[in-house]
Amino acid sequence: MTFDIITFCASALLLWFGANWIVTSAALIARKYNVSELVIGLTIVALGTSAPEFLVTVNAALRGHNDISLSNVVGSNIFNLGFILGLMAMIKPLISNKTIVYRDGLLLFMTTAGILLVSMTGELGRFFGGALITLLVIYLVYLGMKRESPGEEELEELEGRTATWKDVGILVAGFVSIAAGGHLMVSAATSIATTFGVSSWVIGVTIVAAGTSLPELVTCLAASVKGKNEMLLGNLIGSDFFNFAGVLGLTCLLKPLPVSAEASSGLIMLVGMVGLVLLLLRTGWRLTRLEGALLVAINLLRWARDFMV
Repeated sequence: MTFDIITFCASALLLWFGANWIVTSAALIARKYNVSELVIGLTIVALGTSAPEFLVTVNAALRGHNDISLSNVVGSNIFNLGFILGLMAMIKPLISNKTIVYRDGLLLFMTTAGILLVSMTGELGRFFGGALITLLVIYLVYLGMKRESPGEEELEELEGRTATWKDVGILVAGFVSIAAGGHLMVSAATSIATTFGVSSWVIGVTIVAAGTSLPELVTCLAASVKGKNEMLLGNLIGSDFFNFAGVLGLTCLLKPLPVSAEASSGLIMLVGMVGLVLLLLRTGWRLTRLEGALLVAINLLRWARDFMV
């Protein structure tokens, strides 16, 4: 049991360092193309911070741990929009805008609702996985064609730096790190669930989800401290969209996922969470400290309910 906990903590560190390397090196490379801060948050940063979810989800699916595979994606998205977004708002109220709410937020809401509807058939199959991947590609092409003007601010650690071949090596090292971390996390989480007699779904939607969301938490904390509001919101919304369209889509292409009753319940809550966040971001075009506290409370109550059921 002690070994499993140590393994889980070690895997979380591998995921955190790996995602950080991916975000920094990828952002340096992408900066050459003069992409705006919001688009970088929605794409490069979101992709990098979603990498742990991807490796854990695919690893779990291929090893037959379907509940951990699906619950990790659902749990991570709820954790992102509940605990992380709420915590950031409690530290400093967040200013939203029409692009984040009406373009990116509504896309996330419709994608989440679509997954819920398809899940009612009892399985997320390869055809649906292909549809999610297609949606992701269309979205990325659209963002690429927008060519929005880059913001004046950038990640502080990137100031004065230009991409070199070294950054390509760091990018590769990042993916190797999260690959190892993802494999170890699934093994440790499965063993812990068995020891405590807790279902794999509960472990996946809580502990594993929080572990794979560490990169989003660290990235958002850094963005909040540096006052990079658009990158913060773009990272969270973009990461959630990547989790569903990219991570879940590719996983379903590789291996269709059966949907349990617990998974359906989690998806219903996530649709409600996305809708609530969009409503709060639209109200006054800001997310206040009180609203942030509400999101954190909802996330903590959900965790308590999952462990008590």
